[in-house]
Amino acid sequence: MSQHLSASNTNGRLNLEQQRKRAKELLAHLKNQDPNATLSQAQWQLAKQLGFSSWPKLKAHVDALDFAARHPDFDASDEARTTHWRCGNDIAHSLQLAGFKGRFQMLSDPLCMGPVRELPSEDFRALRSAFISRAFNLAPADVARRVNDEYNQLDALAGAGHSVLWCEADAYDQLFLIRALASLERVPEKLELIEVDRIPGVERFIGIGQLAPDVLAWLWPQRRLVDDRAVQVAKQAWSAYCDSSPVKLAQLSRTAHPSLPLLAPALRRQLQELPGIQDGLSLTERLSLTYIAESGPVAFARVFAELMAKREPLPFLGDLMFHALLRPLIDGAQPLLVETEVERDWPRRNVALTPLGHAVLNGDANWMDHASHERWVGGVCLRPAQPHWRIDEDTLPVWVG
Repeated sequence: MSQHLSASNTNGRLNLEQQRKRAKELLAHLKNQDPNATLSQAQWQLAKQLGFSSWPKLKAHVDALDFAARHPDFDASDEARTTHWRCGNDIAHSLQLAGFKGRFQMLSDPLCMGPVRELPSEDFRALRSAFISRAFNLAPADVARRVNDEYNQLDALAGAGHSVLWCEADAYDQLFLIRALASLERVPEKLELIEVDRIPGVERFIGIGQLAPDVLAWLWPQRRLVDDRAVQVAKQAWSAYCDSSPVKLAQLSRTAHPSLPLLAPALRRQLQELPGIQDGLSLTERLSLTYIAESGPVAFARVFAELMAKREPLPFLGDLMFHALLRPLIDGAQPLLVETEVERDWPRRNVALTPLGHAVLNGDANWMDHASHERWVGGVCLRPAQPHWRIDEDTLPVWVG
């Protein structure tokens, strides 16, 4: 389909008249190839592109969105006592715009990065605070205050009256989800979950934060109660993620969990942050180096945008997280990347591969033989010049002595 006929959509809001216009434009395009092409064929093709099985289903979805937008008081169960939980603040404003009345609370700890171990609460918070402060160059006292406040709120989840967890399918969200559920001794009276891995009409769904307020209203009736089985699965997964061996995590990543259906793919993706057996690169590192090799020198911001828009199979990183993950490839004693224009803010600095970067990307050298930074994936520690876990082509852990 030519560019001007693209039905690209990112925030989930669809306008039926606009789609009808696009269908007519597409019909003219199709008739150039087949004079017998019909409007129904164009509508069907457009609906398929937007993720629907038929034009009537596209229309029904738009009608549902319109209804949600026209009825801001769509569900009185969202009361002032309701707490909406999220692993960041990206939907806080949109919830207000959509007419939600409850309190917003977040756990911003990026559990998909840095050391995550099963420790007593005070030690766990200190471990995470130290990592966050170091990785993002933030004042330790400020970080410790925020971490303590957020985890104190999370500890109160068990006794809360009505809480709703808003999650998507990626590792950032799913790790937040299992951390929240694993902390429960029992399921609260009314703990609900909204989780989504795709939105009809959104060609590349990255996260709930990209959605329009009325799409959040449309999601609201789809929430479901968290049950005992979900808590049990979460406890198993959290323990496996904190383990110094990734074997149990790999087993859980290959098992369907009906109570938490989006968990296994997120765990599989997180396992791919372990070094690859051939090149020693995490999947994030490999995707980044590949694009930089194709396009470099290229600005940091463009690399991140490329991964989010096209290459990352299950986007889970924010821009600052992405930058922190790539710093060891630049700052190490034997770097894979060189950055220039260092007087600029980091998103505008150009990066390019070093000769070693090319060798690693081509499989002629292994990054783990040259890396000088300690790195963690959950409870798995990767230390320079030490035996460590790698991941093979089938996402199975391999111990390398």
